[in-house]
Amino acid sequence: MKTRWHIGLMTGTVLDGNIDVAFLRTDGKIIEEFGYYNLMPYDEEVKDLLIKAINEAQIWNFNGPEPEIFSKTEAALTNSQTVAVQRCIKLSGIDENEIEAVGFHGQTVLHKAPNKLSKGKTRQLGDGQTMANKLGIPVVYDFRTKDMKEGGQGAPLCPIYHAALLKKIGATSTTAMLNLGGLGNLSCYSKKYGLIALDTGPANAPINDWIKSFKIGQMDIGGKIAARGQVDESKLIEILKDPYFEVSFPKSLDRFDFSYKIAKGMSLEDGAATLTALVGASVGKALDLLPIRPTQLIVSGGGRKNHTMMQEISSRANIKVQTADKYNWRGDAIEAECFAFLAARTLSNLPISYPKTTGVLKPMVGGIIAHPA
Repeated sequence: MKTRWHIGLMTGTVLDGNIDVAFLRTDGKIIEEFGYYNLMPYDEEVKDLLIKAINEAQIWNFNGPEPEIFSKTEAALTNSQTVAVQRCIKLSGIDENEIEAVGFHGQTVLHKAPNKLSKGKTRQLGDGQTMANKLGIPVVYDFRTKDMKEGGQGAPLCPIYHAALLKKIGATSTTAMLNLGGLGNLSCYSKKYGLIALDTGPANAPINDWIKSFKIGQMDIGGKIAARGQVDESKLIEILKDPYFEVSFPKSLDRFDFSYKIAKGMSLEDGAATLTALVGASVGKALDLLPIRPTQLIVSGGGRKNHTMMQEISSRANIKVQTADKYNWRGDAIEAECFAFLAARTLSNLPISYPKTTGVLKPMVGGIIAHPA
Protein backbone atom coordinates (compact mmCIF):
# COMPACT_ATOMS: atom_id res chain seq x y z
CA MET A 1 0.00 0.00 0.00
CA LYS A 2 1.24 3.47 -0.88
CA THR A 3 2.01 5.79 2.02
CA ARG A 4 -0.12 8.93 2.35
CA TRP A 5 -0.25 11.88 4.69
CA HIS A 6 -2.37 11.46 7.82
CA ILE A 7 -2.98 14.02 10.55
CA GLY A 8 -3.09 13.05 14.23
CA LEU A 9 -4.77 15.05 16.98
CA MET A 10 -4.19 14.59 20.68
CA THR A 11 -5.23 16.36 23.85
CA GLY A 12 -4.08 14.33 26.82
CA THR A 13 -5.03 13.86 30.43
CA VAL A 14 -2.41 16.36 31.54
CA LEU A 15 -4.81 19.19 30.52
CA ASP A 16 -2.14 21.64 29.36
CA GLY A 17 -4.64 23.56 27.21
CA ASN A 18 -3.07 22.62 23.88
CA ILE A 19 -4.05 20.58 20.84
CA ASP A 20 -1.16 18.54 19.46
CA VAL A 21 -1.38 18.41 15.65
CA ALA A 22 1.07 16.14 13.81
CA PHE A 23 1.39 15.11 10.16
CA LEU A 24 2.74 11.63 9.41
CA ARG A 25 3.36 9.97 6.07
CA THR A 26 2.51 6.31 6.61
CA ASP A 27 0.51 3.32 5.47
CA GLY A 28 -0.11 2.16 9.04
CA LYS A 29 2.80 -0.26 8.87
CA ILE A 30 5.88 1.86 8.24
CA ILE A 31 6.79 5.44 9.08
CA GLU A 32 8.00 7.06 5.88
CA GLU A 33 8.19 10.70 6.95
CA PHE A 34 7.53 12.95 9.93
CA GLY A 35 5.63 15.99 8.68
CA TYR A 36 4.46 19.31 10.04
CA TYR A 37 3.81 19.60 13.79
CA ASN A 38 2.36 22.33 15.95
CA LEU A 39 0.82 23.01 19.36
CA MET A 40 -2.44 24.88 18.89
CA PRO A 41 -3.82 26.41 22.12
CA TYR A 42 -7.46 26.13 23.11
CA ASP A 43 -9.42 29.29 23.82
CA GLU A 44 -9.89 29.95 27.54
CA GLU A 45 -13.60 29.21 27.18
CA VAL A 46 -12.89 25.72 25.83
CA LYS A 47 -10.29 25.04 28.54
CA ASP A 48 -12.81 26.01 31.21
CA LEU A 49 -15.47 23.77 29.67
CA LEU A 50 -13.04 20.82 29.58
CA ILE A 51 -12.13 21.21 33.24
CA LYS A 52 -15.82 21.43 34.23
CA ALA A 53 -16.71 18.40 32.08
CA ILE A 54 -13.93 16.31 33.61
CA ASN A 55 -14.94 17.34 37.13
CA GLU A 56 -18.59 16.47 36.44
CA ALA A 57 -17.51 13.16 34.92
CA GLN A 58 -15.97 12.19 38.27
CA ILE A 59 -19.34 12.74 39.96
CA TRP A 60 -21.30 11.02 37.17
CA ASN A 61 -19.02 7.94 37.11
CA PHE A 62 -21.13 6.25 34.38
CA ASN A 63 -24.22 6.26 36.59
CA GLY A 64 -27.40 7.70 35.06
CA PRO A 65 -27.70 10.20 32.19
CA GLU A 66 -24.56 11.95 31.01
CA PRO A 67 -23.93 15.45 32.39
CA GLU A 68 -25.43 18.12 30.13
CA ILE A 69 -22.07 19.86 29.88
CA PHE A 70 -20.69 16.96 27.81
CA SER A 71 -22.58 17.93 24.62
CA LYS A 72 -21.61 21.61 24.90
CA THR A 73 -17.97 20.72 25.57
CA GLU A 74 -17.90 18.18 22.74
CA ALA A 75 -19.17 20.75 20.26
CA ALA A 76 -16.68 23.36 21.43
CA LEU A 77 -13.61 21.09 21.38
CA THR A 78 -14.60 19.57 18.02
CA ASN A 79 -14.86 23.04 16.51
CA SER A 80 -11.54 24.13 18.06
CA GLN A 81 -9.71 21.06 16.81
CA THR A 82 -11.26 21.39 13.35
CA VAL A 83 -10.03 24.98 13.11
CA ALA A 84 -6.60 23.84 14.34
CA VAL A 85 -6.42 21.25 11.53
CA GLN A 86 -7.47 23.82 8.92
CA ARG A 87 -4.78 26.24 10.10
CA CYS A 88 -2.10 23.56 10.20
CA ILE A 89 -2.91 22.34 6.69
CA LYS A 90 -2.32 25.89 5.42
CA LEU A 91 0.88 26.26 7.43
CA SER A 92 2.18 22.85 6.32
CA GLY A 93 2.01 23.67 2.64
CA ILE A 94 0.52 20.22 1.98
CA ASP A 95 -2.37 20.05 -0.47
CA GLU A 96 -5.62 18.86 1.14
CA ASN A 97 -5.99 16.24 -1.59
CA GLU A 98 -2.79 14.58 -0.35
CA ILE A 99 -4.28 13.98 3.12
CA GLU A 100 -5.84 10.55 3.53
CA ALA A 101 -7.50 11.04 6.93
CA VAL A 102 -7.41 12.68 10.34
CA GLY A 103 -7.01 10.61 13.52
CA PHE A 104 -9.08 12.41 16.16
CA HIS A 105 -8.57 11.11 19.70
CA GLY A 106 -10.89 13.58 21.41
CA GLN A 107 -10.71 14.30 25.13
CA THR A 108 -10.94 11.53 27.69
CA VAL A 109 -13.20 12.69 30.50
CA LEU A 110 -13.52 9.34 32.26
CA HIS A 111 -11.93 5.91 31.93
CA LYS A 112 -12.73 2.86 34.06
CA ALA A 113 -10.70 -0.28 33.46
CA PRO A 114 -12.53 -3.63 33.45
CA ASN A 115 -12.53 -5.89 36.49
CA LYS A 116 -13.62 -9.45 37.24
CA LEU A 117 -17.24 -8.36 37.55
CA SER A 118 -17.70 -6.03 34.59
CA LYS A 119 -16.27 -4.74 31.35
CA GLY A 120 -14.57 -1.36 31.36
CA LYS A 121 -16.09 1.91 30.23
CA THR A 122 -14.60 4.99 28.63
CA ARG A 123 -15.85 8.36 27.43
CA GLN A 124 -13.98 10.54 24.95
CA LEU A 125 -15.58 13.77 23.85
CA GLY A 126 -15.26 14.45 20.13
CA ASP A 127 -17.67 14.45 17.17
CA GLY A 128 -15.77 12.91 14.28
CA GLN A 129 -18.64 13.18 11.80
CA THR A 130 -18.98 16.93 12.32
CA MET A 131 -15.22 17.36 11.90
CA ALA A 132 -15.24 15.28 8.68
CA ASN A 133 -18.10 17.35 7.26
CA LYS A 134 -16.30 20.63 7.97
CA LEU A 135 -12.90 19.48 6.72
CA GLY A 136 -14.04 17.49 3.71
CA ILE A 137 -11.55 14.81 4.84
CA PRO A 138 -12.32 11.39 6.40
CA VAL A 139 -11.92 11.36 10.18
CA VAL A 140 -11.21 8.30 12.32
CA TYR A 141 -12.29 8.67 15.95
CA ASP A 142 -13.53 6.80 19.05
CA PHE A 143 -10.51 4.49 19.07
CA ARG A 144 -11.12 2.86 22.45
CA THR A 145 -14.76 1.72 22.59
CA LYS A 146 -14.55 -1.42 20.41
CA ASP A 147 -11.62 -2.73 22.43
CA MET A 148 -13.47 -2.24 25.71
CA LYS A 149 -16.65 -3.87 24.41
CA GLU A 150 -14.54 -6.96 23.70
CA GLY A 151 -13.17 -7.00 27.25
CA GLY A 152 -10.03 -4.92 26.69
CA GLN A 153 -8.72 -2.05 28.80
CA GLY A 154 -9.05 0.44 25.92
CA ALA A 155 -5.57 1.69 26.78
CA PRO A 156 -2.76 2.19 26.14
CA LEU A 157 -3.12 2.56 22.37
CA CYS A 158 0.35 3.85 21.48
CA PRO A 159 2.24 0.51 21.62
CA ILE A 160 1.81 -0.40 17.95
CA TYR A 161 3.19 3.02 16.98
CA HIS A 162 5.98 2.74 19.55
CA ALA A 163 6.88 -0.62 17.98
CA ALA A 164 7.08 1.04 14.55
CA LEU A 165 9.39 3.73 15.96
CA LEU A 166 11.64 1.16 17.62
CA LYS A 167 11.78 -0.86 14.40
CA LYS A 168 12.75 2.28 12.48
CA ILE A 169 15.93 2.63 14.55
CA GLY A 170 16.65 -1.10 14.69
CA ALA A 171 16.15 -1.32 18.46
CA THR A 172 16.30 -4.70 20.21
CA SER A 173 14.18 -6.07 23.07
CA THR A 174 16.51 -4.36 25.58
CA THR A 175 15.06 -0.97 24.59
CA ALA A 176 11.52 0.08 25.54
CA MET A 177 9.41 3.20 25.05
CA LEU A 178 8.02 5.25 27.93
CA ASN A 179 5.57 8.08 27.37
CA LEU A 180 5.20 10.53 30.26
CA GLY A 181 1.96 12.45 29.87
CA GLY A 182 -0.68 12.69 32.56
CA LEU A 183 0.04 8.99 33.10
CA GLY A 184 3.06 6.86 32.27
CA ASN A 185 2.69 4.35 29.42
CA LEU A 186 5.31 1.66 28.75
CA SER A 187 5.68 -0.33 25.52
CA CYS A 188 8.19 -3.03 24.61
CA TYR A 189 8.59 -5.65 21.91
CA SER A 190 10.46 -8.93 21.58
CA LYS A 191 10.19 -11.78 19.06
CA LYS A 192 9.60 -14.24 21.87
CA TYR A 193 6.88 -12.38 23.80
CA GLY A 194 5.48 -10.01 21.18
CA LEU A 195 4.14 -6.54 21.92
CA ILE A 196 3.57 -5.76 25.62
CA ALA A 197 2.23 -2.55 27.17
CA LEU A 198 0.84 -1.11 30.38
CA ASP A 199 0.19 2.10 32.25
CA THR A 200 3.04 2.35 34.74
CA GLY A 201 1.24 4.72 37.10
CA PRO A 202 0.80 8.46 37.57
CA ALA A 203 3.14 10.88 35.81
CA ASN A 204 2.56 14.60 35.23
CA ALA A 205 -1.14 14.80 36.16
CA PRO A 206 -0.93 14.70 39.98
CA ILE A 207 2.22 16.86 39.98
CA ASN A 208 0.51 19.52 37.87
CA ASP A 209 -2.58 19.37 40.08
CA TRP A 210 -0.35 19.72 43.16
CA ILE A 211 1.33 22.84 41.75
CA LYS A 212 -2.04 24.32 40.75
CA SER A 213 -3.39 23.74 44.26
CA PHE A 214 -0.79 26.23 45.55
CA LYS A 215 -1.83 28.72 42.84
CA ILE A 216 1.76 29.31 41.73
CA GLY A 217 1.60 27.94 38.19
CA GLN A 218 0.47 25.08 35.99
CA MET A 219 3.40 22.64 36.34
CA ASP A 220 6.82 22.03 37.87
CA ILE A 221 8.92 23.35 34.99
CA GLY A 222 12.06 21.29 34.63
CA GLY A 223 11.39 19.64 38.01
CA LYS A 224 12.95 22.62 39.80
CA ILE A 225 10.42 22.65 42.65
CA ALA A 226 10.78 18.90 43.26
CA ALA A 227 14.57 19.29 43.21
CA ARG A 228 14.33 21.60 46.24
CA GLY A 229 12.17 19.18 48.20
CA GLN A 230 12.72 16.08 50.29
CA VAL A 231 11.04 12.81 49.30
CA ASP A 232 8.88 11.35 52.06
CA GLU A 233 10.18 7.79 51.67
CA SER A 234 7.75 6.28 54.19
CA LYS A 235 4.80 7.85 52.38
CA LEU A 236 6.17 6.62 49.07
CA ILE A 237 6.40 3.05 50.41
CA GLU A 238 2.79 3.34 51.59
CA ILE A 239 1.57 4.53 48.17
CA LEU A 240 3.46 1.74 46.41
CA LYS A 241 1.49 -0.83 48.43
CA ASP A 242 -1.49 -0.07 46.20
CA PRO A 243 -2.49 -3.37 44.51
CA TYR A 244 -2.26 -1.76 41.07
CA PHE A 245 1.52 -1.90 41.09
CA GLU A 246 1.57 -5.68 41.58
CA VAL A 247 -1.04 -6.52 38.95
CA SER A 248 0.49 -7.96 35.80
CA PHE A 249 0.18 -6.41 32.35
CA PRO A 250 -1.86 -5.34 30.53
CA LYS A 251 -3.41 -2.71 32.77
CA SER A 252 -4.58 0.89 32.55
CA LEU A 253 -5.49 3.82 34.75
CA ASP A 254 -7.73 6.86 34.78
CA ARG A 255 -6.11 10.24 35.30
CA PHE A 256 -7.59 10.54 38.80
CA ASP A 257 -6.80 7.04 40.10
CA PHE A 258 -3.82 8.55 41.93
CA SER A 259 -4.72 12.02 43.17
CA TYR A 260 -2.31 14.78 44.15
CA LYS A 261 -4.02 14.62 47.54
CA ILE A 262 -1.78 11.68 48.48
CA ALA A 263 0.78 14.40 49.25
CA LYS A 264 -1.63 16.24 51.55
CA GLY A 265 0.07 17.90 54.52
CA MET A 266 3.46 18.22 52.81
CA SER A 267 5.15 21.45 51.80
CA LEU A 268 5.02 22.50 48.15
CA GLU A 269 8.56 21.25 47.54
CA ASP A 270 8.30 17.99 49.50
CA GLY A 271 4.98 17.11 47.87
CA ALA A 272 6.41 17.74 44.40
CA ALA A 273 9.49 15.69 45.27
CA THR A 274 7.42 12.76 46.59
CA LEU A 275 5.00 12.74 43.64
CA THR A 276 7.95 12.89 41.23
CA ALA A 277 9.71 10.04 43.02
CA LEU A 278 6.48 8.04 42.71
CA VAL A 279 6.80 8.26 38.92
CA GLY A 280 10.29 6.76 39.05
CA ALA A 281 9.35 4.04 41.53
CA SER A 282 6.22 3.05 39.60
CA VAL A 283 8.21 2.74 36.36
CA GLY A 284 10.60 0.43 38.21
CA LYS A 285 7.68 -1.69 39.43
CA ALA A 286 6.35 -1.91 35.87
CA LEU A 287 9.72 -2.95 34.45
CA ASP A 288 9.97 -5.72 37.04
CA LEU A 289 6.76 -7.25 35.66
CA LEU A 290 8.14 -7.71 32.15
CA PRO A 291 9.43 -11.10 30.96
CA ILE A 292 12.53 -9.36 29.58
CA ARG A 293 13.62 -6.34 31.63
CA PRO A 294 14.87 -3.59 29.30
CA THR A 295 18.17 -1.86 29.96
CA GLN A 296 17.19 1.39 28.25
CA LEU A 297 14.08 3.57 28.04
CA ILE A 298 13.41 6.07 25.27
CA VAL A 299 11.19 8.70 26.87
CA SER A 300 8.60 10.89 25.13
CA GLY A 301 5.95 13.30 26.37
CA GLY A 302 6.20 16.36 28.57
CA GLY A 303 7.74 14.46 31.46
CA ARG A 304 11.00 14.02 29.56
CA LYS A 305 11.63 17.76 30.10
CA ASN A 306 11.37 17.32 33.88
CA HIS A 307 15.01 16.66 34.79
CA THR A 308 14.15 15.59 38.33
CA MET A 309 11.63 13.06 37.02
CA MET A 310 14.14 11.64 34.56
CA GLN A 311 16.71 11.29 37.36
CA GLU A 312 14.16 9.58 39.61
CA ILE A 313 13.29 7.10 36.86
CA SER A 314 16.93 6.34 36.18
CA SER A 315 17.83 5.81 39.84
CA ARG A 316 14.68 4.21 41.25
CA ALA A 317 14.02 2.00 38.20
CA ASN A 318 17.73 1.27 37.76
CA ILE A 319 17.72 1.91 34.02
CA LYS A 320 19.34 4.14 31.42
CA VAL A 321 17.00 6.86 30.15
CA GLN A 322 17.23 8.77 26.88
CA THR A 323 14.85 11.38 25.50
CA ALA A 324 13.12 10.65 22.21
CA ASP A 325 14.80 13.75 20.83
CA LYS A 326 18.17 11.95 20.97
CA TYR A 327 16.90 9.81 18.07
CA ASN A 328 15.65 12.83 16.10
CA TRP A 329 12.10 12.01 17.08
CA ARG A 330 9.74 14.78 18.17
CA GLY A 331 9.21 14.03 21.82
CA ASP A 332 6.15 16.25 22.15
CA ALA A 333 4.52 14.98 18.96
CA ILE A 334 4.62 11.22 19.42
CA GLU A 335 1.11 10.77 20.84
CA ALA A 336 -0.41 12.90 18.07
CA GLU A 337 1.66 11.02 15.48
CA CYS A 338 0.33 7.83 17.00
CA PHE A 339 -3.26 8.75 16.17
CA ALA A 340 -2.27 9.57 12.61
CA PHE A 341 -0.73 6.08 12.47
CA LEU A 342 -3.81 4.46 14.06
CA ALA A 343 -6.06 6.24 11.56
CA ALA A 344 -4.05 4.70 8.73
CA ARG A 345 -4.31 1.26 10.33
CA THR A 346 -8.06 1.59 10.83
CA LEU A 347 -8.55 2.56 7.17
CA SER A 348 -6.57 -0.56 6.18
CA ASN A 349 -8.51 -2.76 8.62
CA LEU A 350 -5.37 -3.46 10.67
CA PRO A 351 -5.42 -4.08 14.44
CA ILE A 352 -4.65 -1.24 16.84
CA SER A 353 -4.83 -3.19 20.13
CA TYR A 354 -3.57 -6.62 21.17
CA PRO A 355 -4.00 -9.16 23.99
CA LYS A 356 -0.79 -8.06 25.75
CA THR A 357 -1.39 -4.33 25.28
CA THR A 358 -5.00 -3.90 26.36
CA GLY A 359 -6.04 -7.41 27.38
CA VAL A 360 -8.48 -7.82 24.50
CA LEU A 361 -8.94 -11.49 23.55
CA LYS A 362 -7.63 -11.12 19.99
CA PRO A 363 -5.98 -8.38 17.88
CA MET A 364 -8.65 -5.73 17.49
CA VAL A 365 -9.39 -3.22 14.73
CA GLY A 366 -10.67 -0.05 16.36
CA GLY A 367 -12.01 3.38 15.57
CA ILE A 368 -15.02 4.70 13.69
CA ILE A 369 -14.52 6.09 10.18
CA ALA A 370 -16.53 9.23 9.42
CA HIS A 371 -16.67 10.19 5.74
CA PRO A 372 -17.60 13.76 4.78
CA ALA A 373 -21.32 14.10 4.12
